[in-house]
Amino acid sequence: MGLFANYAETIGSEKDDLGKFEVTEKENDKYMFKVPSLRNIAQTGPYFHDGAVESLSESVKIMGKIQLNKDLTDEQVGEIVTFLKTLTGEVPEEYQTAPAMPL
Repeated sequence: MGLFANYAETIGSEKDDLGKFEVTEKENDKYMFKVPSLRNIAQTGPYFHDGAVESLSESVKIMGKIQLNKDLTDEQVGEIVTFLKTLTGEVPEEYQTAPAMPL
């Protein structure tokens, strides 16, 4: 899947995050990120790999531009967010508690 806009430029980030490449230094890993499930997406903000966006609605609007090259209307964003909220269930406890950091 290609992208129509640069993520860092779209959100106003000064740093271009190279993703997994920053760890592996393998060219094929540039801009590769682990993508979580959409389950409970309405309860798991902030959004994106860097936590740059607080609002699910704003996240949907940004991805409409980056992935579809579309400026979604407020109604379209609302419909998508309504659907995403239907994916909400009980949040597992391990998602609610930060993991212990190694000493």
